[in-house]
Amino acid sequence: MNRTVNITVNGVAYQETVPIRMLLVDFIRDRLGLTGTHISCTYEGRCGACTVQVNGEAVKSCMLLAVQADGDSVTTIEGLSKDGQPHPLQQTFNEHHALQCGYCTPGILMNIEEFLRKNPRPSETEIRHALIGNICRCTGYVHIVEAIAAAADRMR
Repeated sequence: MNRTVNITVNGVAYQETVPIRMLLVDFIRDRLGLTGTHISCTYEGRCGACTVQVNGEAVKSCMLLAVQADGDSVTTIEGLSKDGQPHPLQQTFNEHHALQCGYCTPGILMNIEEFLRKNPRPSETEIRHALIGNICRCTGYVHIVEAIAAAADRMR
C-alpha cells in the first residue's frame, strides 16, 4: 500500500508516493539521494547516526515512517551549512579533531544543533548528557565535548 507525502527537506519541497512502511531514513537516503544521514544500528534507534531534525526537533529517522513526516520540514546534515559556509558546529568539530571515522558525526551534529538552540550555555555535564543518544566508537567523546563547548561560545 502506498501514500503520497509532501515533505520539505533542506528547504526543497518534495511530493512522493511511498510505501506506507518506508522509514524516513530510507526516504532521505534512497528517494532523495541524501546519504549524509547514516544507518548504523540496523533500524533499532540506538546509535543516533540517522538523526535529522523534523520541524527543528532532533529525531532518529530510523524510528519514524516517511508518512509520519507528511507536511513536515526536515533538515539533514546536508542542510546544516548555510550559503556554502559550514555551521559553527562543523567548524569546531574540524578544529578540535572531534571526529575520526566520521560515521556518527552527522547524527551528533543534528542532535547537538537543536540542543544548543535550547541551551546556548551548556555545562560539560549537560553536553555529555545531550550526547547519550549518539554512539561514537572511535573518539572517546573528549574532543567532541570540547568542540561542542567551542561551538556554543561561537554561536552566542
